[in-house]
Amino acid sequence: MPLALAIHGGCGTLPRAELTEAEWAAAKADLAAALRAGWAILAKGGPALDAVEAAVRVMEDSPHFNAGHGAAFNADGEHELDASIMDGETLAAGALAGLRRTRHPVSAARSLLRRGDPLMLIGAAGDRFAAEEGHEIVENGFFSTERRRNNLSSMKIRELVGTAAGASEAEKHGTVGAVACDAQGHLAAATSTGGYTNKPVGRVGDSPIIGAGTYARDGRCAVSGTGKGELFIRYCVGHEIASLIAYKGLSLQDATAAALAELTAHGIGAGLVAIGADGAIVAPYNTDGMYRGWVTPDGQVHVATHGEVEPAGQA
Repeated sequence: MPLALAIHGGCGTLPRAELTEAEWAAAKADLAAALRAGWAILAKGGPALDAVEAAVRVMEDSPHFNAGHGAAFNADGEHELDASIMDGETLAAGALAGLRRTRHPVSAARSLLRRGDPLMLIGAAGDRFAAEEGHEIVENGFFSTERRRNNLSSMKIRELVGTAAGASEAEKHGTVGAVACDAQGHLAAATSTGGYTNKPVGRVGDSPIIGAGTYARDGRCAVSGTGKGELFIRYCVGHEIASLIAYKGLSLQDATAAALAELTAHGIGAGLVAIGADGAIVAPYNTDGMYRGWVTPDGQVHVATHGEVEPAGQA
């Protein structure tokens, strides 16, 4: 099987004018680093599950993406983190929601996958589980950045004056995710997020919901989504794409386009990365941009923020 790896850093890409060239370069460098972390595992014959976890961990540590360090603030000015991971070979999965102190939610979700039951934990119970499993625990303020604090102030003002619906995707949303196909043809997907800026305390989106924001099934596809989570849940986007492939015989490209069209009809910003059973990669989105990247079979890294895709050297 051809190795395949693709990632996204969310469809909440900032307008070009809002970052310096140095900041754009840093964001792209972090995308490339995430791809190299995942590809190093695949290239050695490692499992897709390890690769997606490794790629997402890198993005959880980057201040440029809404996951881990750099996560959005909720309405109380705190961080609540969600993540999930799924093995396409066995359909095993782990999911956590509302974490406040776990540095790498994706790795804690992987530990929950290994345990096998329960599949999902929330809030303080999730943080306790992560601590018991030996994952790094930090203060909630570890996840804060000045840009996200400014986003919260902006959304609070918009809420007061009634213009919240007109906020940009960059002000509101953001997620990171990875999908992979390993040398044995097994698929995996992982997603991690801080949710949306100024979200109600306790709100849970699609990222930790298996079949919505994260889904992987051998012989069909692996999917990680980004956008308005409530709609991803209502349309069961990840599972819908897999079903369109399995039951309707659609190609990966056509299946993802159909699912994205359903979301676009609601006027929401959305995007995703997906890998098919044959290692094909797609990364559609309906916003001005989406942080994204992939590695081609020859080991070349490619990253993008808006329309153009840029080479980033060898994996």
